[in-house]
Amino acid sequence: MKRILYLLARLFAGFILYGLAIVVMLNAKIGLSPWDVFHQGISLKTGITMGQASITVGLVIVILDAILGEGVGWGTVLNMIFIGVFLDIIKAMNIVPVADNLFMGIIMMLIGIIISAIATVLYLGAGLGSGPRDGLMLALNKKTSKPVGVLRTCIELTALVCGWFLGGNVGIGTVISAFGLGYAIQIGFKICNINSKEIKHRIITDDIRDLKEFLRKRKGINLQEECVTEESQNK
Repeated sequence: MKRILYLLARLFAGFILYGLAIVVMLNAKIGLSPWDVFHQGISLKTGITMGQASITVGLVIVILDAILGEGVGWGTVLNMIFIGVFLDIIKAMNIVPVADNLFMGIIMMLIGIIISAIATVLYLGAGLGSGPRDGLMLALNKKTSKPVGVLRTCIELTALVCGWFLGGNVGIGTVISAFGLGYAIQIGFKICNINSKEIKHRIITDDIRDLKEFLRKRKGINLQEECVTEESQNK
């Protein structure tokens, strides 16, 4: 039980930090990160919040991850939901300052990238399933053997182009994030001695299989107990 509570605490700490990182980069006012350009573009076109757009995009990517063979864990589902939720909550609380000049904006963008890298290492290390976007990065890493930093950058740039066409806010901070986030995560992996190819996540199908096995064994035990009881009564 303590192990489960520890993993959940680590998972949600990562989610909260990632939501905070997004708001920090948003308030840097020098252009959004690539995915958030995409989320903002969807928000502008549909009228939903950026958090809701993040959840919707996450659902689509989870399906793509499954197609590519990346296991979907409970952490993946929770990531898809709660990063968007924490983003909206932290944004509404107005606790993050807003940059009023370019220098402060660049500093905030770099801080946001560092926080998001730490958050990624936290929730990936819990082993309960990668985030939807991280799952896509890891699936492509396993399929192509290309470095995590290169793949993450390519994914970020794809999201950026789509978001730009939808009207998302693009600026110098977008460029910094597009090229910096992937390598910040890669450095985080190295510092924490995590090999992206060797990450083993607990996926939902594992839990379903174990639950079926537990119920099967429990049923067998109950049947044995009933037989013993009947034999005792017959005697």
